Amino acid sequence: MKLVRYGSRKQEKPGIIDSNGSLRDLSSKIDDINAEALSSEGQEKLQSVNLNELALVDNRELRLGVPIANIGKVVCIGLNYVDHAKETGSPIPSEPIMFMKPTSSLNGPNDEVVLPRSITLSQTGNENENSFKESDQSDWEVELGVVIGEEARSVSVSSALKYVAGYTVVNDVSEREYQMNAAGGQWIRGKGCDTFCPVGPWLVTKDEINDPQNLDVWLEVNGERVQSGNTNTMIFDVKTIVSYVSHFMTLEPGDLIATGTPPGVGMGMKPPKFLKPGDEMKVGINGLGVQTQSVVKWK
Repeated sequence: MKLVRYGSRKQEKPGIIDSNGSLRDLSSKIDDINAEALSSEGQEKLQSVNLNELALVDNRELRLGVPIANIGKVVCIGLNYVDHAKETGSPIPSEPIMFMKPTSSLNGPNDEVVLPRSITLSQTGNENENSFKESDQSDWEVELGVVIGEEARSVSVSSALKYVAGYTVVNDVSEREYQMNAAGGQWIRGKGCDTFCPVGPWLVTKDEINDPQNLDVWLEVNGERVQSGNTNTMIFDVKTIVSYVSHFMTLEPGDLIATGTPPGVGMGMKPPKFLKPGDEMKVGINGLGVQTQSVVKWK
């Protein structure tokens, strides 16, 4: 199944994409694409729905939202492709590198990505003396997103995929100056800006994905293919990541894990290349759909 949420922000309705690629309204069957719908029982219920009985929705001008409601946490894995680690000048990790993006960074798959501005605090404590600088090092990162369907706590690698509801596309947008120059080396300042986590267009249930370790991933900026890879080159595969993270925190239905990006990010180019207002990103994964985001200036 390809599950979606559509409509204006914070008023999205649940939907499903039928075999013809048409959007159908699911709101007569479920409240939302939430923990109940993502569970094994919830998915069985959805599988039994006759899609021809659901109302068609004209989605030509329709906004798609994040395809999972009420995401509790967004856990990210850094430097999970060898060539990406090399392009950033980082050592190959011996275990998954974890960080988190706040849920306030979540964004619909085709919503605008807003370049943030940084603040330099006044040494006198006078708010009027603070200075601001608009971002000039925001970057792109296509990633396979893993959506949790069942509570997972300290699960084994061999059983980890049982706890997965499905997969989606994530763009882990990152402001490199904020990220790399952060006090104490903490990445969240550059990873957690508003609009910096586009998700979707769909949540594709795991029964449609034969092997999450054989998916082509790609990203284009202004029509130029800058990232092209395959999940078979991950350092740590999906089941290892789910198991590993579950030993440090309980994964709950609706939680999202972004599994890392292949090479081709802007900071790895010579010279580096970063996003600017007016740019357009297209972000895709085989079988999981395509996102399109316009980049705009901070408002």
